[in-house]
Amino acid sequence: MNVIILSGGSGKRLWPLSNEIRSKQFIRLLKDENGEYESMAQRVIRQLTTVDPEVQITIATSKSQVSTIRSQLGEKVAVCVEPSRRDTFPAIALAAAYLHDELGVDESECVVVCPVDPFVEIEYYQSVKALESLVKEDRAKLTLLGVEPTYPSDKYGYIIPGDSGPISEVKEFCEKPDTWKAKEYLAQDALWNSGVFAFRLKYMIDKLHEMTSYTDYRDLYAKFDSLPCISFDYAVAEKEPSCQVVRYSGEWKDIGTWNMMAEVMADVTKGNVMLDDTCTNTQVVNELDVPILCMGCKDMVIAASCDGILVTDKEQSGYMKPYVEKIKEQARYIEKSWGTYAVIDMQPGSLTVKVSLTAGNQMKYHSHEQRDEVWNILSGQGRCVVDGMEQIVRPGDVISVAAGCRNTLIAETDMSVIEVQIGTEISQKDKKVWNQCY
Repeated sequence: MNVIILSGGSGKRLWPLSNEIRSKQFIRLLKDENGEYESMAQRVIRQLTTVDPEVQITIATSKSQVSTIRSQLGEKVAVCVEPSRRDTFPAIALAAAYLHDELGVDESECVVVCPVDPFVEIEYYQSVKALESLVKEDRAKLTLLGVEPTYPSDKYGYIIPGDSGPISEVKEFCEKPDTWKAKEYLAQDALWNSGVFAFRLKYMIDKLHEMTSYTDYRDLYAKFDSLPCISFDYAVAEKEPSCQVVRYSGEWKDIGTWNMMAEVMADVTKGNVMLDDTCTNTQVVNELDVPILCMGCKDMVIAASCDGILVTDKEQSGYMKPYVEKIKEQARYIEKSWGTYAVIDMQPGSLTVKVSLTAGNQMKYHSHEQRDEVWNILSGQGRCVVDGMEQIVRPGDVISVAAGCRNTLIAETDMSVIEVQIGTEISQKDKKVWNQCY
């Protein structure tokens, strides 16, 4: 089975833990079967590979998320990078071309598109796996997975099926309704639209050729911004007469707000947190190195990171996005393929960062033109390379890197480093990567 996982997001929904680089799907608040913290992305991949050990997974995402994906998922998945943030149709179209032209997937094979952020049990992905055989039967050109509603929600789109059977034709797609309209939909055996689509790869390739002119994946990549900024539902699903839906009746939660995340978090608190005996129905996540004490808190979510602090009533957490959009600070916590990067101080002309590298990993060999850097090794052992000159580094060592010098750190054990950046213009864009390997 070939699965395309859509991993987008602007990092606003679970602020301050989420940001433009660490979107909500990468926050480790769940736990795996061994009791280890995991993210939504890790949970989805674990469940998919449990159901189908041979599954081929491709994640469609933005360039800013690639390092986090590699950090959390390693080489378990292929990554199709979108040149710019657009809607789900361009993302799926580019990923389909990537499967066909870069990975050599045959046009006759089944492709299933899934979102990255539902909270479900393993039975859900068994239903996803079952879509493959339905696609091969060619009973419909497009097969969807619909979720049986548990209440008349105004937060989801709806699919009106032709009947109440386990598999039925799709009669109509409906937008997110008000509560009264949602009740009418439920009376028609309507299903929540889970955003899962299955089809033969040829179907999507043909659709793409109908909508735009391109020769192959790389040509499409270059023309990506010319694709219509439109959802897959609008561009394809709602116009497809040969469309069927499979009914899923198990647990399904779309983790789009802190209120929903609070329902599935593995622990009531994470980090240095203390709740008094009068706190009820309150979850707290603290990523800072200072304690948080909560007293008398009821129906609240509190989250603290180096990007900010959130104190919210659970119900109000669903309405925070427009307020978070007014916060123009750059991301201060970044998960990289080699470890993590957290800003601990910002001053005019300087930036102080705590860098954590995991054993066996290294930064890319790179340089900056607009700033000098000073590395203070706090713990661990490794090697540093500055303009080709290599030396062993241990706790207490200080390395100065002048602007323009090529440099990297290589961790032989887990390492903790304080990096001070000094310059009149400190920007993430001021970085050039060199191809030398060490």
